[in-house]
Amino acid sequence: MDSTYFQNFTTSIAGIKTPKKFTFPFYYEPHLLAKIAVKELQDYLESQTDFTHNFGLDASQTDLPIGKMFGVLVVQNQQNEIGYLAAFSGKLADKSLPKKFVPPVFNMRTKGSFYIKGEIEIDEINNQLTILESNKAYLALKKTQTKLKKTIAESLENQRKKMKLSKSSRKLHKKNAILILDDLEFKALTKKLMQESYNDQFLYKELQEYYDLKLEKNSKKLIIFEDKITALRKERKEKSNYLQQTLFSKYSFLNQQKEHKNLLDIFANPAIKPPAGSGECSAPKLLNYAFASDLKPIVMAEFWWGISPNLAIRKHKNYYPACQGRCKPILSHMLNGVVMDDNLLLENLADKQELKIIYEDDVLIVVHKPTELLSVPGKEINDSVYSRIKEKYPAAKGPLIVHRLDMSTSGILLLTKTKEANKILQGQFINRTIKKRYVALLDGNLSENKGTIKLPLRVDLEDRPKQLVDFEYGKNAKTNWEVIQRENGKTRVYFYPITGRTHQLRVHAAHKDGLNTPIIGDDLYGKKTNRLHLHAEFIEFMHPFTNKKMSFTVAADF
Repeated sequence: MDSTYFQNFTTSIAGIKTPKKFTFPFYYEPHLLAKIAVKELQDYLESQTDFTHNFGLDASQTDLPIGKMFGVLVVQNQQNEIGYLAAFSGKLADKSLPKKFVPPVFNMRTKGSFYIKGEIEIDEINNQLTILESNKAYLALKKTQTKLKKTIAESLENQRKKMKLSKSSRKLHKKNAILILDDLEFKALTKKLMQESYNDQFLYKELQEYYDLKLEKNSKKLIIFEDKITALRKERKEKSNYLQQTLFSKYSFLNQQKEHKNLLDIFANPAIKPPAGSGECSAPKLLNYAFASDLKPIVMAEFWWGISPNLAIRKHKNYYPACQGRCKPILSHMLNGVVMDDNLLLENLADKQELKIIYEDDVLIVVHKPTELLSVPGKEINDSVYSRIKEKYPAAKGPLIVHRLDMSTSGILLLTKTKEANKILQGQFINRTIKKRYVALLDGNLSENKGTIKLPLRVDLEDRPKQLVDFEYGKNAKTNWEVIQRENGKTRVYFYPITGRTHQLRVHAAHKDGLNTPIIGDDLYGKKTNRLHLHAEFIEFMHPFTNKKMSFTVAADF
């Protein structure tokens, strides 16, 4: 058995019970053994000299700062000793593989590997493309072709305008002539005008043929270059696809039954390529080494080290679950047969909580939604505001739900009993005439007292339901905020969402370009506690039929 990467605890773990079930990697509270291993690894990262990488924590470093996910896997060896393995996701800036961390599932950068050879071949094609695409003769031909096309288009357009004017003139001439000419003279005129029309069309056709020949002459020279460029791009694509497919086949993952599956087997749909970086996360690296080395996995944990990326939210030293897009398919194979903790995401945590009705009339219902109750039924959990109201009011028609709150957010929610009322209230939301106020408790002190956050959001396609800040593809999202109180290192704030994007307040609070201070209890963007400290406290709207202004306030219980 290779025990190179098995690390003994330097901290005493005597008296700590070994759990009977392995960590459910997609939603967990780290076990004490995992926390101790993480602490030892973080102490190492604080002072190590084994590798060079700018995590964005040292202002004296000038390289591009990149934070990184690290992971620990507590294991038991064949001598029944408890230790741990460590890994990092992706690659380090200096491309090194320090002995502190388990090796990658497949090292594509070993000397003379097919991948490096393939990269060299693709780089050579790129160099040829660069030379061709920057060739002065090619650029001059392209410029001439573009200019010629523009000139031709303008010339033909002018000719069409002349023909249109001539046609109008002939029509007017004919109209006036019928009043003053006899039949014979009118017939002769009609023949003459028709001949003029044929002449115009003939001239236009000749002009087109002349320009086509002129374009073709220039194009023949241009095509010589473009055919070479097209052929090189095709060759590059073919080599890149082959390289990628071969790489996917080399990433082969073990489970406890010693069964191998590569990325092509795991992501079996040929229409869907494995996401970029699949197999490079710390969790698959750790488990693959453990199974290959006959080490029994006990518990695991992953944490972020360094500066947060621009799109996603990652906080230094915070724990994070394995990602859904890249890791879930891989870990589903690797953990096959491993007894794991229950998936808490499938538990209905609100089944015993009361849904309070705070107002009701013939068309409208206003409720106080408790934390952890869904607004509408989910894939696994049916219990929701919608299902409870539907059961209580079976005669109610239409969508019922006017707007939604995140499952973990408590507070005021509007519902309707009729389609007409629902449509009117939804129109108020769309037109942003409804006023809303949320109260939240943030995990830290804010230096300013109020402000506005504008960070566009989109879903993280590789880790749903998390949201990303994306200025290119995200939807506009705007939040006004103000501080209510600062208390014991925490800040209580009001949020006034101008838009209503998924997780908007949570992301705007936690993101480094927002308030950079997560909401307490945010298990997606901060740290899990007893609950998410976010509450829809106030709402004001116009009654859908009486047009009377209505407002409701329900104080938060945190």
